[in-house]
Amino acid sequence: MSGIRGGAYIVGAYEHPERKITGSSVPQVLAEVVSGALADAGLSAEDVDGWFGSSEQPGLGGLSMLEYLGLTNVRHVEDTESGGASYPTHVGHATAAIMAGRCDVAVVAMGGLPRSLPPHRSVPGPEDPFETPYGISPVALYALAAARHMHEYGTTSAQLAEVKVAASLHAQHNPAALLRTPVTVDEVLDSPLIADPLHRLDCCVTTDGGGAVVVVSPAVAAQLPGHKVKVLGQAEAVKPAGAAVDATYTAAVWSGPRAFAEAGVKPGDVDYASIYDSFTITVLMLLEDLGFCAKGEGGRFVADGGLLAHTGKLAVNTDGGGLCNNHPDSRGGMVKIIEAVRQLRGTANPPVQLPDVQIALVQGIGKAIGSRHYSSTLLLGQEDS
Repeated sequence: MSGIRGGAYIVGAYEHPERKITGSSVPQVLAEVVSGALADAGLSAEDVDGWFGSSEQPGLGGLSMLEYLGLTNVRHVEDTESGGASYPTHVGHATAAIMAGRCDVAVVAMGGLPRSLPPHRSVPGPEDPFETPYGISPVALYALAAARHMHEYGTTSAQLAEVKVAASLHAQHNPAALLRTPVTVDEVLDSPLIADPLHRLDCCVTTDGGGAVVVVSPAVAAQLPGHKVKVLGQAEAVKPAGAAVDATYTAAVWSGPRAFAEAGVKPGDVDYASIYDSFTITVLMLLEDLGFCAKGEGGRFVADGGLLAHTGKLAVNTDGGGLCNNHPDSRGGMVKIIEAVRQLRGTANPPVQLPDVQIALVQGIGKAIGSRHYSSTLLLGQEDS
């Protein structure tokens, strides 16, 4: 066995059901999602000996949360921070830690309250004095990538709008989704421009909430009765900013092939994909970079319902994704894992549940594809895959 394939299983998953949470705190949200994931797995807090979280954790990260949650048996802690790519990365790192004997039951958790609480101040990065005063923002950097992709490949705003349309058609079946009303291409194009060429409906939602998954060793998984999801492969990559940035590709051009090689599968083997959708252009470019279509063909791939469950070329974000369902604390990677687990278990919302899902892909992005960013690609499969 090479890499991490089969080294661990996801046995519990839980997504917070609310999109605006009042009268709560981030530690409380984390406590709720961890409790939900452990209950789903059939495990207790006493069983947990591994903890994986990111910078949205209050206080001193994992140390503060372990004390708050009463996780007294944890012997491995990791607080890796890579934005929306953090959580697929954590699953890979948890699997590696389990294989190394550092833990047997790992919890990966995230939570945030950006709709209900004032935005938290972050420590400026070394690039901030050179960029922030000039108006650099996430939407501007994604718009930069979209504009360049249009220039190079003839991609159109209508093709980008197809990504939102597919998300909305899926979200109508999700009772928890923030936006459940289907939209048309024309409605996306008629929504206000935020950063040319991206319209308001090309942008993700902002939500409170979070989620957690429980990753365990094969020995622990064998003792549990529920539907287990095998970790097949995971890889990450970074794309730094530079003087001559090519904004038409993402770091998934590196993380994708490595994850596929570790999992021993190809893009054509994937039955369902959770693709990071901070903006519509993110999905289109990631589909190209992951090998689902050739570079420059993303617009044609998503057109005419290409991402719809049952009838499209590849079912993408069947919960409505970050564009319509849930993008907690501007970090959608956790929710992407949970919907992939649902599809593999056969527990997605019935109208969008795919038949006989064997392989699912999760793709996370941290920061902005028009500049420096992280990419994390995770492949999951059935227990016997």
